[in-house]
Amino acid sequence: MTERYYTTSTAFLEALAEAGVKYVFANLGSDHPGLIEALAQARAEGRAGEMPQLVVCPHEMVALSAAHAYAAVSHTPQAVIVHVDAGTQNLGGSVANAMRGRAPVLVFAGTAPYTMLGELPGSRNEHIHWIQDVHDQRGIMRGYVKYDNEIRTGRNVKQLVHRALQIAASEPAGPVYLTGPREVMEEPLEPHAVDPAAYRPVEPGALTAQVAAEIAAALAGARHPLIITGNVGRDPDAVPRLVELADLLAIPVLESTSLRVNFPADHPMHRGWQLTTSAQNPMLAQADVILILDCDVPYIPVNNRPSRDAAIYVVDPDPLKTSMTLWHVPARRSAAANAKVALEQIVASVRDNGIDLDLIQERRAEVTAAHDTQRAAWDALERPDGNVITPQYLTACVRDLIAGEDALVLSEAVTNFQVVSEHMRLNKPGSLIGAGGGGLGWSGGGAVGAKLAAPEKTVVCLVGDGTYLFGVPSSVHWVARRYGTPTLTVIYDNRGWRAPKQSTLGVHPSGAAHANDDFNVSFEPEADLPGIAAAAGGAFAATVSDPAELTSVLKEALDAVHGGRSAVVAVHLPLAQSPHPATP
Repeated sequence: MTERYYTTSTAFLEALAEAGVKYVFANLGSDHPGLIEALAQARAEGRAGEMPQLVVCPHEMVALSAAHAYAAVSHTPQAVIVHVDAGTQNLGGSVANAMRGRAPVLVFAGTAPYTMLGELPGSRNEHIHWIQDVHDQRGIMRGYVKYDNEIRTGRNVKQLVHRALQIAASEPAGPVYLTGPREVMEEPLEPHAVDPAAYRPVEPGALTAQVAAEIAAALAGARHPLIITGNVGRDPDAVPRLVELADLLAIPVLESTSLRVNFPADHPMHRGWQLTTSAQNPMLAQADVILILDCDVPYIPVNNRPSRDAAIYVVDPDPLKTSMTLWHVPARRSAAANAKVALEQIVASVRDNGIDLDLIQERRAEVTAAHDTQRAAWDALERPDGNVITPQYLTACVRDLIAGEDALVLSEAVTNFQVVSEHMRLNKPGSLIGAGGGGLGWSGGGAVGAKLAAPEKTVVCLVGDGTYLFGVPSSVHWVARRYGTPTLTVIYDNRGWRAPKQSTLGVHPSGAAHANDDFNVSFEPEADLPGIAAAAGGAFAATVSDPAELTSVLKEALDAVHGGRSAVVAVHLPLAQSPHPATP
């Protein structure tokens, strides 16, 4: 052995850095002495640059959300360190977000030591080590990760880390989970290296020539073709390829449950967004050929479905959605392929075989006119309702506020997802990200990670009051102040949970809850939501109810962000529920 301090923990951290992991978002515990010592030794020896930078996060939800957003913006896997079973459980809904949001993140947790008489360094020496000993810690994560494993020796730890990150980054991307007991993480080793180039992600898949030609011919010959997408914008380079296809054949593009800029909102072929719709989309019903391109939920068939005669094609990294127990689209062809590659193939086939220019020009005029009419209708909604701020007006004010900014928008407004899409109308690929899953509270930590990944951008979070609270804002804004990541958060504050109310009305439209406005979703008496950020992180804090004050307060908040200070503005919207429902 050399005299240099070098253990499994050292090699683990080196492997992360070798793979391009810049930050480790960590919530440390009794299982991490080896990692803490390895980092301290590296700093003492002048080797800190060989290790990722540790970002201390007082809550695990914030840690994984930050890593998720960093990976989404930078397209580079990141890492999270949490504390045994308890820290793993405390990741909560952020794990589901990472899975559904296809975030390449490695989560590491220690485990209870497996010796108790001092047989090995790291042996049990605290009461908690017995309490944290559970039967299947990895099972906590198994339903939400692409890969899980235990580090059993330091001799192959770098291979395990690089393999885990290779799996995480390969399409469809997603989180992975490694565990390691204290004894293993303290194991002395000889320094060694692994070639990261040998663990590159799997190369993107392509369509077969036959399928590419079939899709191209079907779209070119259709009278009413339609493209539905939700995730193409995860790769900003794929968006121009989709624009090229839509332009070439004058095909309308519909975004479904999308939290990326998949297609420029001002493009005449853009025909809007659909989320949880309660009515039939006429374009979907009319379409004779439909290309569903990288989309998890293209439509909700209970009330919105294509014609039975429509020819449907599905192109997706995971066209069968194998992680969803119930999912089906009656497709003529389902192909596992990368969207950018597939679009290039389809466009090439269309150009090789020619098009009916008269048909294309007729359709272009129809779609453009419908696009313009749709936008005019949305514009008409961008005003207060008397003395009440509406979500449409609020979103338009934020849009105008950041019009000249190099902005990155995080959307977690939930029941206002549709409003945010329709009235932000973002055009630049990569300028919008969302969690992708159902674990509310992602955007708080996400803002920290996004700002670390893109410090030159103005990061703006649009959140509901419920999602803001789920995100552990006290932890978020402490981290933001410590690591210098100022962002603007705008709270769509209806003082309650509107989503459970909408769900109840969807099943019981005329029930007792409706008759008595009795949904148990009110947040009255109101909490000082911006005040949490001010107390924990010194943020600019304001609450607005008057439409006449909204633009000036938002500008003051943005000025604070430009000055290096986070800002949180709660904007009062119509109540989700009356605070005191009538007694039945």
